[in-house]
Amino acid sequence: MAATRVYVARLSGLVVLGPDGESIGRIRDVVVAIRYDRQQPRVHGLVVELPTRRRIFVPMLRVTGVEPGVVTLNTGTVSLRRFAQRAGELLALAQIVDSAVRVDDPDLPDLADVDVFVVDLAIEQSRTRDWLVARIAVRGHRRIGRRRTVHVVDWSRVSGLTPYEVGRPGQDVTQLLAQFEGMRAPDVAHLLRELPEKRRIEVAEALDDERLADVVQELPDDDQVDLLGHLEVGRAADVLEAMDPDDAADLLGELSTGERESLLALMDPEESEPVRRLLEHSPDTAGGLMTPKPVVLTPATTVAEALARVRNPDLTPALASMVFVVRPPTATPTGRYLGCVHIQQLLREPPAHLVGGIVDSDLSPLRPELPLAAVTRYFATYNLVCGPVVDAENHLLGAVSVDDVLDHLLPEDWRDEEQPHAEVRIDD
Repeated sequence: MAATRVYVARLSGLVVLGPDGESIGRIRDVVVAIRYDRQQPRVHGLVVELPTRRRIFVPMLRVTGVEPGVVTLNTGTVSLRRFAQRAGELLALAQIVDSAVRVDDPDLPDLADVDVFVVDLAIEQSRTRDWLVARIAVRGHRRIGRRRTVHVVDWSRVSGLTPYEVGRPGQDVTQLLAQFEGMRAPDVAHLLRELPEKRRIEVAEALDDERLADVVQELPDDDQVDLLGHLEVGRAADVLEAMDPDDAADLLGELSTGERESLLALMDPEESEPVRRLLEHSPDTAGGLMTPKPVVLTPATTVAEALARVRNPDLTPALASMVFVVRPPTATPTGRYLGCVHIQQLLREPPAHLVGGIVDSDLSPLRPELPLAAVTRYFATYNLVCGPVVDAENHLLGAVSVDDVLDHLLPEDWRDEEQPHAEVRIDD
């Protein structure tokens, strides 16, 4: 049975179906128009994420039913224009939830004149079939030894939910962070880009250094620089330390010389040194593309130890596809480079065998000054997803992986899907 009152938090992630049962996407937020005359806010529509990750707007007038686990539309034809928030509109989950408000309800005297925080919004369908915000679920601060009590109050009893007030800094991000739990860093980065700038910065400030570093690495260059610029300079240096050296070098390369040197000076010397070495190379060369932390082993390493190293979950599949064998030291720049061993070869050898006996010394390494086009041909010629970078003295400097090559080959806006049509039928 279709509901006439629902809480927006329960809509998040629900499948949206067309009239013939075809899946259109999933709900990611609800668009609410806040009125300054204190009338009930009207629900303009839903932010729906398509399978391509594009977020579009679906008007509430097209919603025919809200049922457990699914929302049904009266049409399978939707606009594919990317959702753009308009003046006076607020996103229920991204902006309203976690906002500080005041409640004036005679039945709740303990909440008078204190800040409480929005937990959820109840929306209901009126006789005119419009959807309106009817009630607000709020909670107070947690008291020691007690759980926070949630109260549901009428919209008219709540103040502090205007676009101006919601736009003030310092808003909590508990509910937003809960949505990111268990998500991959590229998906979090995609969602972060969809948030208003204020919320994007608040989320970034709330994430721990490691998580934020993983997310920043998945953002376009301009967004990386913008986000880093909103962080306190010491925090920015901590995030750079947590990033992969090649990604940190790419980001610092977008900054002015003064900004770059200030951040490098604040970083731990052990973390900044490989970044400084990478910055010596042009970004469109093998030296600029490489990571200085591939899997590096000595000839005396056993196959079992080598396989244990490539099982490291922090390695990308490309970097885990190959290990590099050198004379000590194994930190880049290493001792004399001897060759490489493919993971397929490791899987075929007895665990007790030494990698020094199965080294492929015939594969020509990349030189750090080699341009991007030549690196691309190298990968295509030898069917590789990872390749060694060796200097003129035969020291291993690092390795280039195919994901680094793709990042530089694709256009800067590759994360934004093209918009082929203004409106299409999803089931076509």
